[in-house]
Amino acid sequence: MSLLDVNMLIALAWPSHLHHHKAGTWFANHSKLGWATCPMTQCAFVRISSNPKIIPEAVSPKEALALLVEIVRHPAHHFWKEDISLLDSKVPTDLLLGHRQVTDAYLLGLAIRYKGRLVTLDAGLSALLSKNSPHRKALCIL
Repeated sequence: MSLLDVNMLIALAWPSHLHHHKAGTWFANHSKLGWATCPMTQCAFVRISSNPKIIPEAVSPKEALALLVEIVRHPAHHFWKEDISLLDSKVPTDLLLGHRQVTDAYLLGLAIRYKGRLVTLDAGLSALLSKNSPHRKALCIL
């Protein structure tokens, strides 16, 4: 099962996104195995999809919510509750260096908790795990 980070959700939903094709290809090949969103990724999707400074064809929050409803109707979609704390040992915080990594570390911890993997377009997430970490398999960078 794969938890898609918000960058993946945005790339899938918006054809103008630089990585729309890459995300779409991954989704076509892997989504049937199960994929997930969580409250954090859903909220971020609506926030970013309705921000014209980020998405040129941004829509209203209400329209972004409607788009999210369509996306999660996919038969292999699962909703993961955020039922761990940032302080949980599953959340890889040992190598945190900056404020922008906190949410990523939490999402990776959530993927570990659900015995899945976090799928992202952000190669920088690999810095959250040591090279010999047993959790490397919980991270998929496209």
